[in-house]
Amino acid sequence: MKKILVTTDFSANSKAGLRFAIQLASQNKYELVFFHSYYVMKPTTLSAKVFVSYEKSEANKIKNRLCRFVDSAYSSMGINSVNFSCITKSSFITDANIMEYALKNKFDFICISRRGNGKHNKIFGTNTSILINQSDVPVIAVPNTYLNNKITSILYASDLSSFENETQKVIDFAKPLGAKIELLHFKFPSDLDRDPKLIQKAIKKFTNQDIKVRFDDFDFVESLVLNLDKEIKKLKPSILVMFTQQNRSFFERLFLSSSSAQYSLKSKVPLLVYKKI
Repeated sequence: MKKILVTTDFSANSKAGLRFAIQLASQNKYELVFFHSYYVMKPTTLSAKVFVSYEKSEANKIKNRLCRFVDSAYSSMGINSVNFSCITKSSFITDANIMEYALKNKFDFICISRRGNGKHNKIFGTNTSILINQSDVPVIAVPNTYLNNKITSILYASDLSSFENETQKVIDFAKPLGAKIELLHFKFPSDLDRDPKLIQKAIKKFTNQDIKVRFDDFDFVESLVLNLDKEIKKLKPSILVMFTQQNRSFFERLFLSSSSAQYSLKSKVPLLVYKKI
């Protein structure tokens, strides 16, 4: 059974990630683990021995709060809470805490709500964009406006590099959900050897999954994010899937941000991001 680590900071925005994960689990057998990263500051008035007891008490309170928070999400959706657990883990750095726990415990996905995109976050990244740019575990970024809807269609935005391997991952995600797949590629002048019919033929060689291939002209007046947004509005998929290149320097990330991380800040639909091999 595949496992999803569902993160929350107890904010109203973070409930969107919980709703999406719960919806996924209602359509397929996923084990959900709800995760909260916390850090207890040591009061200067407490001795080290007393602080250990104080920290343990605070940890228990946080764990109980997490369980109540998750129960309220299930209740609001009218779904019985089954096959889930709640985990809290202390760390000063939230995103590193999430990635370490997910990797160590062999999770298949990390699910996190997408939060704001202020000036500071555009430079140094929200937890969501940091996870997308650094996590070895695929990340599902859910916009805070998400309401629970059945997942019926997947839009897979592809640059067609390693597309056979990548398409198989998309199929593995979509098939248990009974969701249809549409592969979207934006055409560039350099794409002379990329014929949609040949791509469709290549896809059929390794799967019986019905995948619609869509080649659209790239509007060079607009950014990739805005080009994607236009397609999202037309096709109205349940989720967008992308693969991101992570091995870039700090300055490349600063001045040429990952398209998937950038899109996660603006997306109107959930975004599933795999690490590009």
